[in-house]
Order: sequence, then C-alpha cells, then structure tokens
Amino acid sequence: MRPRFVNIRLITPAPSHSRKGNRVTALRWARLLRELGHGVTVELEYDRARPDVMVALHARRSHASMRRFRERYPSRPLILALTGTDLYSDIHTDADAQESLELADLYVVLQPAGIDELPERLRGKARVIYQSVTPPRGDVKPIGSAFEVAVIGHLRPVKDPFRTADASHLLPPESRIAITHVGGALSPDMEERALAETASNPRYRWLGELPRWRAMRVLARSRCLSLTSVSEGGANVVSEALACGTPVVSSRITGSSGLLGDDYAGYFPVGDTEALADMLRRVETDEAFVTGLREQCARRRGVVEPDRERESWAQLLAEFAA
Repeated sequence: MRPRFVNIRLITPAPSHSRKGNRVTALRWARLLRELGHGVTVELEYDRARPDVMVALHARRSHASMRRFRERYPSRPLILALTGTDLYSDIHTDADAQESLELADLYVVLQPAGIDELPERLRGKARVIYQSVTPPRGDVKPIGSAFEVAVIGHLRPVKDPFRTADASHLLPPESRIAITHVGGALSPDMEERALAETASNPRYRWLGELPRWRAMRVLARSRCLSLTSVSEGGANVVSEALACGTPVVSSRITGSSGLLGDDYAGYFPVGDTEALADMLRRVETDEAFVTGLREQCARRRGVVEPDRERESWAQLLAEFAA
C-alpha cells in the first residue's frame, strides 16, 4: 500500500512568475504528487507550517529552509532535489550546500550521471527521476522556408548561449540553417548582445522569453535542437526534445549523456564553435546521419513519459512507509 502524506511542502527558490527550469520542475512535481493522492504546497521558503514531508530544490539556496525543517522535525522525511548548479559547482565548494547533503534523507537527481558528482559515501541516498514531458497537441510541421534550428534556454553564461550563433557564421553560403533562440536575457549585456546578433546575423533570431507552450511548439517544428551548455543537471529542454521527436545536437556534458546515452552520435566538444558548425551542417545535409539521431532519440523517449515520472515518485515516497 502506498503511503499518503497529508501535507508535502515543495520548496523552490524560483518565484511564482518565473519560467526558469526549477519553477517548471516544481510545478510539474506538485501536479504528479497530487495525482498520487498527496497534498502539496509550493513555496519559496519554509516557514512554520507542519508538513509531513519536505522536498527542497537547490542545495545552497534552499539550505535555510532545510535546516529549519530538520531542527523542527528531526525524523520527518526530507528530500533534496539536486540541480545542475548543485552537482557541478556548489556541493564541491559551498558549505551550506554541503550541509544540505547531510541534512537530507534522500536525493533526487535528474539523470544517472549526476550521482557520480556526489561524495562516494552519500551516493546510496540518490534516486534518479527523469523529467517527463507531454508534447504539444496537434500536428506541428517544420517551416518550409529554412532549416530551422532551435536554441531554447535563458541567456546566462553557463548556457554558453551564443555558441550556435557563432557557429552560424562558419556555415557555407548555400546553407539554409536559421536559428531561432527562445529564452529570457538575465542581464542587460546578454540582452544587448542578443539584439545586436539578431540585427546583424540573417541566420539568427532571438525571440526572448515565451510562454512554455509557445516555446514547445518552436521546438517541435524545428529540425534539431542545439544545446551548448557548459554544464546541466539534466536539461529539461533535452527531455522536451525527446518528447517532441526533435533530434538533439549537444555539447558533450554529463547532463546530456545521462539522458541521451554515452554513445549518442550528436555530441561536440564544449565551446568548440567549428565542431558545432560541422555538426549542424551534417544534420542539414546528411539524411542518414540525422535519421540515426532520430532513432537514438526515439529509443530514449520512454524515459520522459509522465507515467514513469509519477511512478518514480511513488516508489521514492514508499521508501518512507516503514
């Protein structure tokens, strides 16, 4: 019999108006947990409520909430969802993030390679829950006037957001590749550069931040997704691409290989503009190659099914039933 927790507090540092990945993840998890019969409240930080369980996203930024909860309820379940910033930065250097690891009973990571970033003595506390996606409804067809490549993600340094635009300058004149970039600029410098690139580069168009349903339709109609991040905990946009059937070209980072597999054929070295340009040109012109990418992505599509994510949460919470 599955346990029913009357009150689950889900703590995320992303505010209610945010379209960042942490907020998207928190709201999806809240919906799935309610479907399992639990009561869920999403908050920025823990106050004086009396939850049966806390789920906290982000080891460093949710540290104070985790500590208050643990001091008040030493024996109640505390689950820490580890972000990319946690795994590839904070837990190695930040004292608060490191204490959060000690406070938590279990961790959630978004792809299996993330477990390797944890101290070896703590890896047994990690559980993999792949992010699920429901693709857009209806038939979304590619635009006919160009070979559209999607870049989807907020403009911040860890995303290396202009790498695809840089690569487009190396494409031959006959290429029909056109880059559509969706994502909010998180600094004035990033916004200025995106606007300048749009004005000067006929292959590049920045749309800014869009509602998620519109961003998903851009992704679904595109011929491929270009992901250029320096690090990711498990990029939600890769899961979205798998659900949409859109092949992926990605920097070789564990946040992508944990989702796509080590043998995926669409990787290029981090920060390598020429290699990315070559990869994009191959996707455009080599039908056998892009068919192989689609087939590899199709084999991974099952990991992003909502039923799988819901069942993963049910199994995790069942560990506390005793």
